[in-house]
Amino acid sequence: MTEVRIGPHKEVTLHFAIKLENGEVVDSTFDKQPATFKVGDGNLLPGFEQALFGFKAGDKRTLPILPEQGFGQPNPQNVQVMPRSQFQEMELSEGLLVIFNDAAKTELPGVVKAFDDNQVTIDFNHPLAGKTLSFEVEIIAVKAL
Repeated sequence: MTEVRIGPHKEVTLHFAIKLENGEVVDSTFDKQPATFKVGDGNLLPGFEQALFGFKAGDKRTLPILPEQGFGQPNPQNVQVMPRSQFQEMELSEGLLVIFNDAAKTELPGVVKAFDDNQVTIDFNHPLAGKTLSFEVEIIAVKAL
């Protein structure tokens, strides 16, 4: 019997770690339960899934994920300048995560990039946008659906 390899219509159980180029761990399952997902279910970004295609149970790899396959490049249009008056009750600091609600009441996180007495600059890009990541994986099981 041939070994089942990762591709469409497969369920995958794996341990993973996502690291920045400096080695800092952003997320990892190596110290807890492994993750299980169905290819194409949206739990992994498409670029991360594509990097796993062809792997089988027992494979261990560390894969580079370029920004275009990960969280994309930062979009300058996602940086907004808002009146300081919208933040009257807040103690602001650079790097502060602020949660906004859009018209559909969906939460939208933004990071304070700069502020003064008149305005606040908020970056709504994903914090990992523009970063090359290291995707360490250990494939535990691959099942056909």
